[in-house]
Amino acid sequence: MAGRVRVREISDDEGNRLKRIVRRGTGSVVTWRRAQMVLWSAQGMSVAQIAGLAFTSEDWVRDVLHNFTADGFESLYPRYAGGHPPVFTLGQRREIKKIAKSRPAGHGLPFSRWSLAKLADFLVAEGVVEDISHEGLRELLRAENVSFQAVKTWKASADPDYAAKKARVDHLYALADGEAAAGPGDPDVVSGLDDFGPLNLRPGGAWARRGGTARDPGEPPRRRLRATYHRTSGVRHLFAALDLGTDKMYGHIKKRKRRGEFLEFCRYLRSLHPPQARIAIVCDNFSPHLSTRKDRRVGQWAAASNAEIAYTPASSSWMNRLECQFTALREFTLNGTGHATHREQGSMIRRYIAWRNRHTADPRLRRIVKRASAA
Repeated sequence: MAGRVRVREISDDEGNRLKRIVRRGTGSVVTWRRAQMVLWSAQGMSVAQIAGLAFTSEDWVRDVLHNFTADGFESLYPRYAGGHPPVFTLGQRREIKKIAKSRPAGHGLPFSRWSLAKLADFLVAEGVVEDISHEGLRELLRAENVSFQAVKTWKASADPDYAAKKARVDHLYALADGEAAAGPGDPDVVSGLDDFGPLNLRPGGAWARRGGTARDPGEPPRRRLRATYHRTSGVRHLFAALDLGTDKMYGHIKKRKRRGEFLEFCRYLRSLHPPQARIAIVCDNFSPHLSTRKDRRVGQWAAASNAEIAYTPASSSWMNRLECQFTALREFTLNGTGHATHREQGSMIRRYIAWRNRHTADPRLRRIVKRASAA
């Protein structure tokens, strides 16, 4: 019976050198892996234990230990032949990209993310490539448009009726776009409703000459906006709606956004269409929009007015197509302004809505809306 394979006795200097190679983690992955195997063997681990930790075969571990016993540290460094650097096939590049974009936990590894060292080690252990340096791996991933990024967060809806609410909203949008046939109880008009605010009397950014540069002859001084240390005028709220069939926007500015103001704006939307035309209003589940046990006015108004209120799921107000219109409204009416009164601010917002309804094909407006659109 063959004896247990183990690396020869190593000195303190050799042990420290092996430890430096393992801890540094730079250079060839093959050198790092071989040094790790030798160090584990010197610590008393068996070939089977080393193979399990290194995700490789026992035969390969034995070869590494025998070579180190015979040739020392020279056996740790791969003997590459001269010539062009290794060229990875299309299949290898796709597999490397796929693994880099996956989570290590999905491969049974106790890591939350890949480092270049761990990824290169895993690629060699899995047989995807024979060897790859950290810099070579970095360049390959960069060529494949894969970079290290912060993970984007997304608040998932905890609404138990998420599927049903989303399906209803999607069906209403399909009706408005003419992509679905109306069935029993379906509306003739679909609108998105939301509130925008609070509206403060606060100055914003504007185009101006850079500070510290000389003025042109006859150029007036740089534009200055008043300071707003004390805001004694309160805030306002914009109730807005978007008719998805005609692409017309409507808005009312209110001091408060309670259930009474919400119903007042709903009555205005109802008055825009004949009583026999059924309308649907898509809005979020903000409390003034709901019927509660203590206040059933919203549901009673909808039942009496031939109207349907379709609520987006909780934490999913992005489904409302009106949301992206507010980005353009802020860009064109609030940024770079210094309104002295809410009356002046409200006048500009109303004039913008009228302009927007006359210029729905404006390329600048469409570009901003498209960039902000999520529904």
